[in-house]
Amino acid sequence: MLLEEFDSCRDAVINPEMCVKNRVDNYPEITISCFSHHLFEAVLAFLEPEEIARVGGANGKQPIYAITYKGRRFAFFESRVGEPACIGDFEDMIVMGLKKLILFGNCGVLDKSIEDCGIIIPTKALRDEGSSYHYAPPADSIEVNHKFRDLFHQVLDEHGYPYVEGTTWTTDAPYRETREKVARRKAQGAICVEMECAGMQAAADFRGVDFFQFFYAGDNLDQAVWDPRSLSGKTRLDDKGKIALLAFELGVKILESEE
Repeated sequence: MLLEEFDSCRDAVINPEMCVKNRVDNYPEITISCFSHHLFEAVLAFLEPEEIARVGGANGKQPIYAITYKGRRFAFFESRVGEPACIGDFEDMIVMGLKKLILFGNCGVLDKSIEDCGIIIPTKALRDEGSSYHYAPPADSIEVNHKFRDLFHQVLDEHGYPYVEGTTWTTDAPYRETREKVARRKAQGAICVEMECAGMQAAADFRGVDFFQFFYAGDNLDQAVWDPRSLSGKTRLDDKGKIALLAFELGVKILESEE
């Protein structure tokens, strides 16, 4: 199978250094990113962003901002949905100077007991996609969130947020989440489903970059009829804004732990 021919060679025909010519001066130590445009704009409205670079491709470039939170400087940008685009921007930003990435976003739940907008920390991702196989040897799953999990536990405890941990199902075909596949993934231990985690962790491991991802629960696939719940970007936006601040709190705690 083509997906089984992983090549560990780091020198590809096209490398990100060929497309991104310059590092960004004084690039922040930690980058924070989300997928929701509504949430991204809501966070920016409470901060004083300074554009430091742009990232993207032929369909447009997204601004990367430097912002200050509790006296700490972070990079903040809006990730594109779907592994190939998300990883491509990630690769380019590593060349620019990215060292650590905290990524958060919505996911579907395969366990109806997980509350709408509940916090989920993935510990393993089922690799039902393609991009991760170009960054890591073939396997059914990949361990995720190697670092910073304990620090995020502290953040959640300090701010009174309950959470669940478990396996996520990373797929690149959201309209092919059939009932049989949902049942199969649940049997494999998955509690949620999304589109980027496995590939992003594989890319981070391959490039030697620190990466942490968490989710806030959205639509429910664990019942007879699909329930979108808070999947819409505008739904429960105030609650999601508070969740976004957890990423910045984690960033502060990481920086404090390294001093």
